[in-house]
Amino acid sequence: MDEPDFVPLQFTPFPKEEMGKRALEFFEMLNKRRSMRDFSKQPVAKELIEQAIRSAGTAPSGAHLQPWTFVAISNHELKKKIRTAAEIEEKKSYEQRMPEEWLEVLAPLGTDFVKEHLTDAPWVVVLFRQTMRLRENGEWGPTYYSTESVGIAAGMFISAIHQMGLCTLTHTPSPMKFLGEILKRPNHETAMLVLPVGYPKDGAKVPNIERKDLGEISVFLE
Repeated sequence: MDEPDFVPLQFTPFPKEEMGKRALEFFEMLNKRRSMRDFSKQPVAKELIEQAIRSAGTAPSGAHLQPWTFVAISNHELKKKIRTAAEIEEKKSYEQRMPEEWLEVLAPLGTDFVKEHLTDAPWVVVLFRQTMRLRENGEWGPTYYSTESVGIAAGMFISAIHQMGLCTLTHTPSPMKFLGEILKRPNHETAMLVLPVGYPKDGAKVPNIERKDLGEISVFLE
């Protein structure tokens, strides 16, 4: 086995005052982020989607295997196929699969099985998790911590989209096997998220909900 190759860390320290300023600015930027379903059909440059995927690709991953594939779709006919298949599954979920407890927490969000965002948004990005990898000896082996790794990459993609002035939504039609079939992905890739990307429609609204405060989501042991 080859010895690991290391290079010097590229790290720039900041004065404490600047650290606090940067931390607050980043929070204030992300605190304005909202999941949004009312998309304008205004075009979005491919280069912006590419840059968001590049940013997501800097995420840490188990054993640095980078077990993600971002499939970015602007083709309208392909988006229509995805929407049709998603609405079939979502209708079954809302009417048959979802227990009362699930429907109870969805009620304040006003969601249903109709998914206009899949055809209205100029881009739909489907994020796949690679469950296997091709080893140097030509055999297939597992990826490690792939769910956690892809989850981190998804968060970084969402942050990049919001930072550049666009909107997105985390859509999880269940089951999602149809996405791999429509997009002709290999069997070792599993769809995890559907992320429509675009500008908000004029007059777009979001649910009137609040985020938990710091005391509700953290414990400090000092």
